[in-house]
Amino acid sequence: MTGSSAQAAAALGDRARADVPLGPLTTYRVGGAAALLLEAGSAADLALAARAVGDSGLPVLVVGRGSNLLVADAGFPGLAVVLGDAFGEVEIEGTRVRAGGACALPVLARRTASAGLAGLEWGVGVPGSVGGAVRMNAGGHGSDTAATLVRVRVLDLASGKDEEVPAEALDLSYRHSSLRPEQVVVWAEHALTEGDAGASEALISEIVRWRRDNQPGGQNAGSVFTNPPGDSAGRLVDTCGLKGLRIGSAEVSDKHANFIQADPDGSADDVLALIGEVRRRVRAATGVTLEPELRLVGFVPGDPHARPDLDRR
Repeated sequence: MTGSSAQAAAALGDRARADVPLGPLTTYRVGGAAALLLEAGSAADLALAARAVGDSGLPVLVVGRGSNLLVADAGFPGLAVVLGDAFGEVEIEGTRVRAGGACALPVLARRTASAGLAGLEWGVGVPGSVGGAVRMNAGGHGSDTAATLVRVRVLDLASGKDEEVPAEALDLSYRHSSLRPEQVVVWAEHALTEGDAGASEALISEIVRWRRDNQPGGQNAGSVFTNPPGDSAGRLVDTCGLKGLRIGSAEVSDKHANFIQADPDGSADDVLALIGEVRRRVRAATGVTLEPELRLVGFVPGDPHARPDLDRR
């Protein structure tokens, strides 16, 4: 352990574990361990984490459901925080819905649909959490988080600041928000519209069918690249003939060109290398530089939040 991680470990006591593999907590199921991991079961646990991070300066990673996360084989030299079930509750009052940051988006989509509320059906196709959806402004099927988000409660694990933030202050745009890695979404509130439960549930069934027919299963994290303006990243990769391209234990999906699959017991570094190679080939053939949608963690020595230089891999 480094000095800062040892200091944080002492502050966290038995609430944290050391050298915990992060791969099993992600949908890629590859990658190394976190120096420390805290499963937060209560607000008190989050407050403890904030004190430990604030005092030690240790980098922090909020894992969520790990569906948009690629952790380097070298791991993450900081504190990984996972929100427990206490942060997954859903409260519905009229057309307002408040969901905990750990709530799974498909669960929220189905709960609101069965309550006769419309606006979050798209979430059934995104295997992430409510907090992750806010951080990335997740979306699909013609809508996104920003379309219904009203406000969030955010805890800054570096400063300890705990506040409610209106959606308009989050700089939400395509797959982007102003939230920083050390900020935890405790809950998010959405304003939905009165709808018809049957119609919403039928739409959910159609989204599930489309996902099954058009997207691969297995070890992946969904779309690797954001769509460039007016185009589709998957179309560009496919046009360049890159389906099936493989580097080591990583392969571009034959079913959807914007998905990269990892083999069982594969390497996160292979996935990153393939991302870089696809990016180079598409740029060489089309002039378009694809940007990763994935959160890339731990690939730059000494700076776990810095983006790796994909062009040099």
